[in-house]
Amino acid sequence: MLKKAQFVTSMAQYRPAGMLKPFPQIALAGKSNVGKSSLINRLANHTKLAKTSSEPGKTRLINFYLIEDCFYLVDLPGYGYAKASQEERKRWSGMIEGYFANAQELKCALQLVDIRHKPTEQDVMMVNYLRHYQLPFCVVATKCDKVSRAERSRNIPVICRTLAVQPWEIFTHSAQTGFGTDALEAFIRKAVGLEEDATEQAEEGGRDEV
Repeated sequence: MLKKAQFVTSMAQYRPAGMLKPFPQIALAGKSNVGKSSLINRLANHTKLAKTSSEPGKTRLINFYLIEDCFYLVDLPGYGYAKASQEERKRWSGMIEGYFANAQELKCALQLVDIRHKPTEQDVMMVNYLRHYQLPFCVVATKCDKVSRAERSRNIPVICRTLAVQPWEIFTHSAQTGFGTDALEAFIRKAVGLEEDATEQAEEGGRDEV
């Protein structure tokens, strides 16, 4: 479990100079209400570090959380919120693209999708964007406590086909129960250089065998 975490700042436009230390960054991307803030809270073992809401579209800035005084978790605005105005959606898109274009310290993006549903067109666009710019990423299938193990086995291949990823590139996770947290934390630690080798874990650790 990550032991030390604190909120640092929010930005409408990514300008790290004078605001952030040159530490590695792990970014969280995904549609509104997919569980980015809940995932941050679970990783940090802090229920109120990142503000959560049942109402989509609450994360409207780029939020930075300093973890163990050595790397940042970056919560990007959610996309695909139907009730947002076209101007607002365009602004959020600009923030996300501006971040990825300028985040020199980015080590990996966590692309979150809801395991209960087929990834959306916006999810596919986001993954294609990351691929096009050769940005490292993995997929996190959230809310796995909402489905049975059999449903996970059926839904993971759908995510793989839709996003053109392999099963071992997907972490299944539940912010509610903590399922998959250890495996995801090990992956993050390796990505930011805290550990040489992340421990491989199968179903009980957050990777589904399909």
